[in-house]
Amino acid sequence: MELGFIGPGIVLGLGCIGSSIGCSIAGMASHGVMTHVEEGHGKFIGLSALPSSQSIYAFILMVMMKNHIKAGVLDPLVSIGIGLFIGAAFMINSIYQGMCVATAIQASAKQPAVYGKCATAPVIVESFAIFAFVFALLII
Repeated sequence: MELGFIGPGIVLGLGCIGSSIGCSIAGMASHGVMTHVEEGHGKFIGLSALPSSQSIYAFILMVMMKNHIKAGVLDPLVSIGIGLFIGAAFMINSIYQGMCVATAIQASAKQPAVYGKCATAPVIVESFAIFAFVFALLII
């Protein structure tokens, strides 16, 4: 096994860990809120899935890194660095996005009119994962 293949594994692992934690945090909030409101459950479930996107970015990056390693254009140490730092960015972003979604769910349950405004903050948090993803694509 080549040392460079550790990087793609790290980025995917950290991205998936973060997504599962973030979705869990948001999902728990949606479950709690759904017991107190009669309708609008679908929008809470939809919001709670937002942190899953970082695992998608991690999967795409993992495949691209693997292909670049096989082609000999991505150095093994660079691969490990990308895996660690971009994976950590995905993981931390997912966790905090889950927290942000949890408060958005709680706020919109109390005042349904603020749902759109509350959905904005988790999307802003998401943008930082996109920045990390694009940065990684530029350096591989």
